[in-house]
Amino acid sequence: MELIRPTRKQLPAYVDALESGWSPDNLRPEAAQEQIDAISRNADRFLDELDDRHAKGEPVILPDGSRVPRLPGIRRWMWQDGFCGSIGLRWKPGTEELPSHCSGHVGYSVVPWRRRQGIASAALVALLPEARKTGLRHIEITTDPDNQASIRVIERAGGFLVERFQQDVSLGGGVALRFRINLMFS
Repeated sequence: MELIRPTRKQLPAYVDALESGWSPDNLRPEAAQEQIDAISRNADRFLDELDDRHAKGEPVILPDGSRVPRLPGIRRWMWQDGFCGSIGLRWKPGTEELPSHCSGHVGYSVVPWRRRQGIASAALVALLPEARKTGLRHIEITTDPDNQASIRVIERAGGFLVERFQQDVSLGGGVALRFRINLMFS
């Protein structure tokens, strides 16, 4: 498995995944159609905005429909004999702290037909050097307490449980788990 910076060459496989019902946003399934529409309008712009290290992109739409300023971030596609999923890193310059409406530094989603193959674990480990380059000393990842697959992915990458907490209402509320991966040692 390798992480690739998305290009036009891989775009048809990505669109196929979106059209199959997969969404790169675990909290907003409607993001799939929004991305199909954005690609139809201007594929080059869509691809360019996947690397937004200066947060110049459009505001982010949260699950409750509210909009918040975009954080700097990058998105990479998981690739192994074709498109497998998407993983993103976001950060707030100069600090490890994130706004309460942000569910963590990393978000990932694997297409259903490639799950349970170790792809998410490999992608998370492969993303850690990029996180280090931003100056982060650690990253935080949140997940649902019932999502055992995600918990295993995070733990395999060196993550450890920091807390059980109540998510921001803009993210749907509910209980979540916050994990941390120290970047100085990983």
